[in-house]
Amino acid sequence: MKALVLFSGGVDSTTCLGMAVEKYGREQVTALSVFYGQKHKKEIEAAEKIAAYYKVEHLQLDLERIFRYSDCSLLSHSEQEIPKEDYASQIADAAGKPVSTYVPFRNGLFLASAASIALSKGCEVIYYGAHRDDAAGAAYPDCSSAFYQAMNQAVLEGSGGQARIEAPFIEWTKAEIVRKGLELNVPYEMTWSCYLGEEKPCGVCGTCRDRRAAFEKNGVEDPIDKKGLGI
Repeated sequence: MKALVLFSGGVDSTTCLGMAVEKYGREQVTALSVFYGQKHKKEIEAAEKIAAYYKVEHLQLDLERIFRYSDCSLLSHSEQEIPKEDYASQIADAAGKPVSTYVPFRNGLFLASAASIALSKGCEVIYYGAHRDDAAGAAYPDCSSAFYQAMNQAVLEGSGGQARIEAPFIEWTKAEIVRKGLELNVPYEMTWSCYLGEEKPCGVCGTCRDRRAAFEKNGVEDPIDKKGLGI
């Protein structure tokens, strides 16, 4: 069996990649990274290095034009500032709507594109690193269990049963993902999570805060901090 991993170069997708390589072998794994017009390319650069580390095929796809009508704060053409608060505060401010860093239906587009590429590459399974923390409070509705199940059914139907989506972390917290990755010796020191894309991670955006907390809950220091890149 061959696997295609949606791969951003962050903690969650890198853990997915490590799991896929362990299960299927690197020769049977393809990593797919998507550029969608984000304000920096640090995560794509991290993805390239990690794919080389695992010695897997690495594909890149540019979907920037699809998101040009969105004012999401993650996008390069947006004048909105990326929030510096934790996700709990952002969710409270959003009053039941997605947070400002939600890119409209991004994961739906990613998974649909991945399904087409997976079929063309002979991959039967698509790994997708969504987890419970991201879906909390409808912050990122395209990370929820219901969304995953609906997209998986669509891919199964649309591919004639030739491909399916696997979301191994859909009921996990980020701390549980990190625990699994530590067991697999995932190279977290090579990953990039920060939304700002500066020389060092900012340490205050929602994803930086969640990342650090996940390592702390496992009683270990974030390898990014060990490298002197942390705040």
